[in-house]
Amino acid sequence: MIRRIGPLSGIRASASLLLACRLLVLAVAVLVLPGRASAQGVSLIRDTEIENTIRVYTAPVFQAAGIDISSVQIFLVKDPRLNAFVAGGMKIFIHTGLLQQATDPSQVIGVLAHETGHITGGHLARIKEGLKAATTQAIIASVLGGAAAAAAGRPEGIGAAILGGSEIGQRSILSYTRGMEQSADQAGAKFLERSHQSARGLLAFMKTLQAEEGVYGSNRDPYLRSHPLTADRIRFMENHVAHSRYSDVPTPPDLIAAHARMHGKLNGFLDDPANTFRRYKADDPSMEAKYARAIAFMKQNETANALAILDPLIAQTPKDPFLHELRGDILRDAGRARDAMASYKAAVAIIPWAALIRISLAQTQIELNEQPLLEQAVVNLKEAIRYEPQVSHAWRQLAIAYGRMEKHGLVSHALAEEAILTGDYRTAIRLSTRAMKVLPEGSPEWLRSQDIEIQAKRIKKEME
Repeated sequence: MIRRIGPLSGIRASASLLLACRLLVLAVAVLVLPGRASAQGVSLIRDTEIENTIRVYTAPVFQAAGIDISSVQIFLVKDPRLNAFVAGGMKIFIHTGLLQQATDPSQVIGVLAHETGHITGGHLARIKEGLKAATTQAIIASVLGGAAAAAAGRPEGIGAAILGGSEIGQRSILSYTRGMEQSADQAGAKFLERSHQSARGLLAFMKTLQAEEGVYGSNRDPYLRSHPLTADRIRFMENHVAHSRYSDVPTPPDLIAAHARMHGKLNGFLDDPANTFRRYKADDPSMEAKYARAIAFMKQNETANALAILDPLIAQTPKDPFLHELRGDILRDAGRARDAMASYKAAVAIIPWAALIRISLAQTQIELNEQPLLEQAVVNLKEAIRYEPQVSHAWRQLAIAYGRMEKHGLVSHALAEEAILTGDYRTAIRLSTRAMKVLPEGSPEWLRSQDIEIQAKRIKKEME
């Protein structure tokens, strides 16, 4: 299970501690749709910083709805259009476009309250029962249209090429009826009321969609296709805002700060550096601007300029793990693996549960290729896997570390773990069988390899 950020009271005390980790683009293979020569690129993004910001946004809503937040997974879809949806039970998919275009956290919180209404209303089960038990990869394949969504377990560097996907397929997979939409609005408003939050953000989002629908029609934003907007829905929300005792409750300053920081990170990583520098001027003193500009300089391999922005921020807030993590990214991209390792270690010392930072730390240790560091890399990767066992990239890195240590049975076992996670069942069978021939019979890795072999054979047979 993925470890979360800890007690919310501790998080809310500091906006910087809402956030963590490098953006990792997950490639989704090309799918050519009938009647189209090409398809729009669709990718997932892993970012602990943003994921945990979203968790803080949703925690009061989930508590009001009686949902255990630890059971929820957050997925970020790299797409500039407004959208968010729930699939496969407790999996929330949010477009980066929604996060980037939302001017206040209350707008995102309102949308997520509405989506929570779909969960508690049982709408997902009525639409497609099969999604309830679907794997994340299967949901990505169905909803995002990727032909090889198993790649979702293989994070690559932010600079990696993004392969094509398809247009969002919610029309056929996650299309809600008008009755369901009204029910979700009512539930979302109730959850906001119970958690003493304003619904003005949700109303503002609805009016934004209404304005875009009037200009572009419902084809512009997939949210409109899967969530039909009606005048009755807007009137209901206007009435709720007019009568709620919490409509004028302001958004907490720490959430506003976290939202601005999220904007800076997304804009810095996803936009062209030239656009970033146009958006954020050098004399802009905001944290959002500094964050975005430091990332843009990193993307241009201007290490000195990136560090000139980042190092003073670290001096001001030395306990901010995410600044240390970004410093590690900058130095690693510059080929300074040993210096990067020190920064990643500083980040992990502050938030030891951050699996993706541990993976970055382990990768630098593997790159340095020294026996003591390889041993440390194995420890870090095992710890990362303990927190996030579904990240196949961690198993790949563990296999590399074991390979350099000439532990061939463990290499086969780690690669078998990667294969079963990415849906390559034939390879999983072959590698787990090989691992059992080399590993001591009855050892934990031998037993796990046996489990993988049995599981892969069963799934492969069911698919035939």
